[in-house]
Parts: sequence; structure tokens; C-alpha cells
Amino acid sequence: MARHAASRRPAHRTLMRAGLTLAAAGAALGAGGAATAGAQPLPVSEAAAGLLVPLGELDPQAAGAAVTQALPYATGPLKNLQLDPLANTGVDPLDNAVGTQVADFAPVSTAAATGPVAQGGTLKDLPLVGQVTGLIPG
Repeated sequence: MARHAASRRPAHRTLMRAGLTLAAAGAALGAGGAATAGAQPLPVSEAAAGLLVPLGELDPQAAGAAVTQALPYATGPLKNLQLDPLANTGVDPLDNAVGTQVADFAPVSTAAATGPVAQGGTLKDLPLVGQVTGLIPG
């Protein structure tokens, strides 16, 4: 049985290679025909030629205002996006706080750094970065 299966593999590979070669040749011929067909310019009617707007008539102040008005819509979701997709689940690897207390000093913990992210916080909820995100519109 193994000998029979081994003898079929070379023929199968040969047919597959021949098919891939034919497909590549057909794609090359088709791309060559498409390139020559796309090289000719499209005819422009006289009515359509009058609709072209020269670049000298653009208003740079209006373009700047459009960008300024659209910026909060683009950056707002970034500030409100949950940083940790596994937050508030049982498998969250960031839900780990380590704390210690030496003698009678105040206890020290990493919960202040990892807590906002592990609880599903956003960029604006982080302790130091949150103040900087106030400068970003949105």
C-alpha cells in the first residue's frame, strides 16, 4: 500500500507544477493585455473638461478649519478606547498587584500603576498620562 502511494506522488506533483505554470503564463499574458489597454488615455468630452477646478481657487483657511473640526472625531475614540481587552475577566494577566510593608513604614503597592488598566481603564484614566490626554481634542 505504501509503495502504491509513493508512486502516485511524483505524478501528482508534476501535474500540479504544470497547472501552476499554465496559470502563471495565463496571468502574465492577461496582465500584458491589460497594461496595453490601460495605457491609452480616456477621451474627455468638452462638457466634462469645463468641470475641472483649478487649484488656485482653494481656500486654505477653510481647509484648516475642516481639519480642526474633524480632529476631535478622530482622536476622541483613542482617548476612550479600553487599553486591556481582557480587563475584568478571570484571565487578565495585568491584574496583578504586589505590595509590601517594611517595619512601621507606609505600605507600598503596584496597584496604583496596574489598577486602572486592569479595571478596564482608558488612556485618560491612567495616572500621569491622563493629564496629558487633556491636551488632545476629543
